[in-house]
Amino acid sequence: MAGWLARKTLAALAILWAVATLTFFALHSAPGDPFLPGAERPADPAVAERLRAQFGLDRPLPEQYLRYLGQLAHGNLGVSFSQRRPVAEAIAATLPNTLLLGLAALLVDFSLGIALGVVQAARAGGKTDATLTGVSLLLASLPTWWLGLLLLLVFGEWLHWLPLGGAFDPAIYGSLSPAGRALERLRHLVLPALALGLVGAATTARFQRAAMMDALREEYVRTARAKGLAERGVLWRHALRNALVPAVTLFGLALPFVLTGAVVVESVFGWPGMGRLAADAVAARDYPVVIATTLVSALLVVLGGLAADTLAAVLDPRLRVARAS
Repeated sequence: MAGWLARKTLAALAILWAVATLTFFALHSAPGDPFLPGAERPADPAVAERLRAQFGLDRPLPEQYLRYLGQLAHGNLGVSFSQRRPVAEAIAATLPNTLLLGLAALLVDFSLGIALGVVQAARAGGKTDATLTGVSLLLASLPTWWLGLLLLLVFGEWLHWLPLGGAFDPAIYGSLSPAGRALERLRHLVLPALALGLVGAATTARFQRAAMMDALREEYVRTARAKGLAERGVLWRHALRNALVPAVTLFGLALPFVLTGAVVVESVFGWPGMGRLAADAVAARDYPVVIATTLVSALLVVLGGLAADTLAAVLDPRLRVARAS
């Protein structure tokens, strides 16, 4: 187990180094400059040159790269060009909101997706299965931004059930009780979490249906039925446990989708998260913020994959034996 964990740690460090390197050179190779004057940045060229020197952009690219790696090794993510504050502060202010949105979206994704997959497998070939398959295909084909706009239009603009954007209403938030503040944040969280989670749930349902169909053909399921167990118990207590391993693996793959989708969804809903911070940084060519947000996203994906592997080993003892050896 210790050897497996050491290999995973080394692989994670290699991935983070590769992400930082590729992002660094891709940004610096793109045309344009964060400080040169232009249509949207009318500035004195002399001021732009001073700013380039201040942030080290006047030095050769290899020197900038080595300097950045050195700062990164000491935990220094640099200073934001556009916000004029440490990048770590900007991420610390927005990452909790993105994590909250991501966890809520994953909850919608896997709770709904697994439930739909089990129902479809139990009624395979019937009208319910065909209807849910059609709905899943429709949701899986929708862009998250389009679904987000549709949810805003229906539940925010037409029905007025939920707020149109932001993390809370600043006009009333300060006067609310702790329970009221939690409810206020929950109301603002529902629509962006649904926009991210529903698209993922459609894919999860398809995988879970296939896994449940395989599990229902196993000998232990026939044995459980022969013992007279109720069909609900056979489905949820026996077949589902073994059919969850593919879903847990899918969890590791869902994290990149949630994090990349958050960039668009946070912009659509005005959600003050790291995705919106990254989108604004790309528009402003804020190199340190773009690289840092990409690194944090990569780290979350690596940690999510590690968590998925661990959960899969808990559900399937054969994986524990393989890793122990």
